[in-house]
Amino acid sequence: MKAKKNLGQNFLIDNNIIKKISNSLNASANDLIIEIGPGMGALTKELKNKNANLICYEIDTDLKPYLNSLEDNKTKIIYKDILNSNIQEDIQDIKYNNLYIIGNLPYYITTPIIKYLVNLDLDVKEMLFMVQKEVAERFTAVPNSKDYSSITLYLKYFYNLEYLFSVSKYAFNPVPKIESAIIKFTKRLNKPLVDKEKYFKLINDAFKMKRKTLRNNLTNYDFNKINEILKQNNYIETVRAEELSEEIFVKITNTIGEIK
Repeated sequence: MKAKKNLGQNFLIDNNIIKKISNSLNASANDLIIEIGPGMGALTKELKNKNANLICYEIDTDLKPYLNSLEDNKTKIIYKDILNSNIQEDIQDIKYNNLYIIGNLPYYITTPIIKYLVNLDLDVKEMLFMVQKEVAERFTAVPNSKDYSSITLYLKYFYNLEYLFSVSKYAFNPVPKIESAIIKFTKRLNKPLVDKEKYFKLINDAFKMKRKTLRNNLTNYDFNKINEILKQNNYIETVRAEELSEEIFVKITNTIGEIK
């Protein structure tokens, strides 16, 4: 089948990578796996070996000849855009121990899909995604690195993120222009004690203009209070957001009070 550029399709064909991805997901027989974008079913076939309940969301109905044969009493294919799906409703009658989500995400819509899944507040034990390598580096970045950003901290609030391994562009057909990577999201049990919405607003504002200092990005905040936190943690007021850890941003959020 010819891949559709408008859907960001690149079909994974390297069997060694397929097995490596499947082996990185810790699901077993009494669990539920949600696969996003099964394509022609290469990874789906491998996932079925886990004997878990499996629901696959595929937007392209032209792939039915490849996917329908994979359906059975534990595997269901739903031909729908994941962003327009009611996952809670789709899984409500399935009995399972743990929920896992996996997918080779279209690169043009990676972040919206992940944010959508996070905001659903599903009780997901692990999520495993194939994404553009640069995106994987940004999601899993650490302070004082060029890739560290507000999305890093946003995702870190909900999950522990791990860059598992890189995937060559030659593992796909057609061959994309960019390299890929597999990242794992593991449910975080010790979320920071902070007002979530206030915290998310702060990190978005702090990274608004990355080359500017924290002071210049946070003009609507009481910077005297922020500066006290910075001094207590041995930072100067010309610090940039990319230099600060999650712990510091949490302290700032819990100190600043109302935004001006």
